[in-house]
Amino acid sequence: MKETQMSNFVEKTKMREKDCLCVNMDIDNEVSKMNIKSTEDTGVDTSIPMDSQDDSSNQVKGKEKEELSDSMGKLNIDEGSSSSLGGDSSSTFKKKPVIIIVVGMADLAMLKIRRAKYDSGHSSVGSGKTTFLNRLVYHTHVSNYRGYVINLDPAVMTLPFGANIDIRDTVRYKEVMKQFNLGPNGGILTSLNLFATKFDEVVSVIERRADELDYVLVDTPGQIEIFTWSASGAIITEAFASTFPTVVTYVVDTPRSSSPVTFMSNMLYACSILYKTRLPLVLAFNKTDVAQHQFALEWMEDFEAFQAAINADDSYSSTLTQSLSLVLDEFYKNLRSVGVSAVSGAGMDDFFKAIEASSEEYMETYKADLDKRRAEKQRLEEERRKENMDKLRKDMEKSNGETVVLSTGLKNKEENSISKGMMDEEGEEEDEDIELFSEDEDAIDEDEDEEEVSRYSF
Repeated sequence: MKETQMSNFVEKTKMREKDCLCVNMDIDNEVSKMNIKSTEDTGVDTSIPMDSQDDSSNQVKGKEKEELSDSMGKLNIDEGSSSSLGGDSSSTFKKKPVIIIVVGMADLAMLKIRRAKYDSGHSSVGSGKTTFLNRLVYHTHVSNYRGYVINLDPAVMTLPFGANIDIRDTVRYKEVMKQFNLGPNGGILTSLNLFATKFDEVVSVIERRADELDYVLVDTPGQIEIFTWSASGAIITEAFASTFPTVVTYVVDTPRSSSPVTFMSNMLYACSILYKTRLPLVLAFNKTDVAQHQFALEWMEDFEAFQAAINADDSYSSTLTQSLSLVLDEFYKNLRSVGVSAVSGAGMDDFFKAIEASSEEYMETYKADLDKRRAEKQRLEEERRKENMDKLRKDMEKSNGETVVLSTGLKNKEENSISKGMMDEEGEEEDEDIELFSEDEDAIDEDEDEEEVSRYSF
């Protein structure tokens, strides 16, 4: 019996092995028919894991990660995109044209006339800024320089030169004053702020014509503080300086500066412009056809000569000026100054030589400082953006990519309005019940009166 059982067991095992071989052969044939390649050819691992629970959990985690990455991609968040946004500042910088921003002091008497009648003709008759710019335009044409003119004074009525870009074509100064109920200075400042919001378009226009230009001449409002100490003035100067070599020219009224106090006032203005804009500064002593500027150069170079000139005045302002001259002694050493005449055209060649030297100084010194400040600003922006991105990623991981409903208070308002409406409807129903009840009472009272009358009727 045992032998027969063993023989039967052996035969059954052999039959099972044959069935397994047949099944394997069939599977191989089916695989060959479907042209399924091996893992060595495709590089894909087709092995089946033994633990189905681990597989399902891994698949769920993989799906969650894919959903998170998809959602982050929809939000256009990329870790390496922040570095590409900044770009290379040197690649967009152009060495030509040179931007010349002309700044000048306005005359107080002329400002009073403008406040009264708004027909001054020029914004800065005090220092001759607009006349000087007109001479620059004429000199560029005569010297075959390719120039481009921009007017940033919205209150000027007429210009002696043609402007390629004029703020008056975009912003109406008097309409701004009426609409916002402003005075003359407030109207100029607001007009300049409105124009500064679209100043990137002005820079793009100059960039397209950069190869065709040598100089860009910019006329500014006569109220010097409006341009130099306003946000719009900073936006305009930084927009120019980040793309082209930029030089600021401060026009000084030479005959008025013969007084030591007035001279020191002009030097303080020049110092404030230099440190506010952080750009090369050229002093243009205008009206040399009326008074030579040699005394100003002597006062800037020789401290004792200026002290001798100021000792003749014993007022408080002269004492203050004497103290300030000690502070500005170092300021004069790194300052370029030329004498010019906007009427006769004297000194124009020296002025453009000073502009060229200032543009070279800009490329060597000021541009490096500008790139450093831009890099620091970009670094801070990247850090802030990285913090926001990390915070967003953590929030999305907590919510598992699900949509988060923010509480805006609208739902509570709707519930309150619905409950209020229900209360109003209940109140109306009560009013109707009260009215019906009162009508029934009136009918009952009338019946009772009729009964009493019938009782006492004869």
